[in-house]
Amino acid sequence: MDESVGRPLPAGLQGLNDGPARPTISTHVLDTGTGRPAEGIHVTLWRLDAEGKPGRMTQALTDGEGRVRDLLERPLVAGEYRLEFRVPDDRSPFFGRLAVDVRISDTARSYHVPLLLSPFGLSTYRGS
Repeated sequence: MDESVGRPLPAGLQGLNDGPARPTISTHVLDTGTGRPAEGIHVTLWRLDAEGKPGRMTQALTDGEGRVRDLLERPLVAGEYRLEFRVPDDRSPFFGRLAVDVRISDTARSYHVPLLLSPFGLSTYRGS
């Protein structure tokens, strides 16, 4: 039921708001050189063990909006993770790959790690 207007949700949307959302790790890659989302960027999520050795959890390509909405695909566990972005030659003649290690302590919230990409510069931050 869409309580804001008092009518049932369409069949394809029913159940989407049932219960709290499961926390996840997501990303959004923007090509600042073109001013557009970076579609088709290969992103891998790794979980780092106690010795810092990475174990691959999942991988995906950014969609037409430059997003991967759920890299985790399982319950979020506290620890260290690595997001690895493979940058195609046509996006940057200089950078081939960027790895960002993040520490997750609060498993009740989601984490968003955007990447701003240009031919000769990369920047990332903790988004919301």
